[in-house]
Amino acid sequence: MKVKIVNKSAYPAPAYATEYSAGVDLKANIDDPIELKPLARAKVPTGLSIELPIGYEAQVRPRSGLAAKNGVTVINSPGTIDADYRGEICVLLVNLSDTPFIINPGERIAQMVVAKYEKIEWEEVEELSESSRGEGGFGSTGVK
Repeated sequence: MKVKIVNKSAYPAPAYATEYSAGVDLKANIDDPIELKPLARAKVPTGLSIELPIGYEAQVRPRSGLAAKNGVTVINSPGTIDADYRGEICVLLVNLSDTPFIINPGERIAQMVVAKYEKIEWEEVEELSESSRGEGGFGSTGVK
């Protein structure tokens, strides 16, 4: 699938790291490092704008290495980029660790996955059909 991209960043367009990667890495398009203090958040620009086909969204997700090693994640994960959005993609990062984290220019800060979605139409009813789970919610299926 071809997706139009405007790349005003200082870096090449995002690419898949491996043959079977689901997402492309987004880089921080910043001139100077940003210090992200513990529990602080930052809106980090990428310099990228895209035009997705109708019926698709782009999801901005954390990079597992940043989360595991540094406690840095995408605060609104997954962030959704709608098909009609034409502005710059920015990543909302948060530092959940107890030490400051430095975001350097060109650093890979998140990944983006493009996914197809379905539009729904509500059918209002008085009750829903029975299921084996019923109304069992958080933790209702156990821990093992």
